Amino acid sequence: MRHPLLILLFLAALLSGCSSFRPVSTVRNPSRASGTTETVEARPHREKPAAKPVARKATPPVLTGSTAAVRGKLITEAERFIGVRYKYGGNNPREGFDCSGFVKYLYNDQGLDIHRVSRDQARQGTQINASAAKPGDLVFYRRGANQPVFHVSMVVATGPGEIWVIHPTSSRGVIRENILASSYWKPKIYTIRTLIQ
Repeated sequence: MRHPLLILLFLAALLSGCSSFRPVSTVRNPSRASGTTETVEARPHREKPAAKPVARKATPPVLTGSTAAVRGKLITEAERFIGVRYKYGGNNPREGFDCSGFVKYLYNDQGLDIHRVSRDQARQGTQINASAAKPGDLVFYRRGANQPVFHVSMVVATGPGEIWVIHPTSSRGVIRENILASSYWKPKIYTIRTLIQ
């Protein structure tokens, strides 16, 4: 009887590691090309869980250009992938992305070293206040105070009462969304971190 219980506990931990379920909601999404807005639906997101949690030492970023240039390139590149499909465990535009694979792909493209899993990514860089968030910074989410990080998104714009991010969702792929207007994401914001200094 002991072994089936261990298997059930392992499966429960594996299935809850990097997935979230949220009700359908409608948010306003600025269109890049026309400057107008369009309505998008926010749907469930699932990210591939880590096979085994590994304690990792936070590594400082290595920048090859000015911080403003790196931030600009991150956003330009991220916006190119709006509409790319979501793929559980995905980490490239051909196959699709999950949230941490998307961030890793973008950061690695700019010469920034970042871990693959959102829980590990949340230990890198420096924590900042929401009012200090800039394009290229990362927002991490968790379901409750004692819960692990389960999702990451990248800031692309900020304003009064707004933090616009780009992140993959399972139903729409890579989207742009104001997380402070989202009844799902806003209460789950755990920390905002910068790796670009």
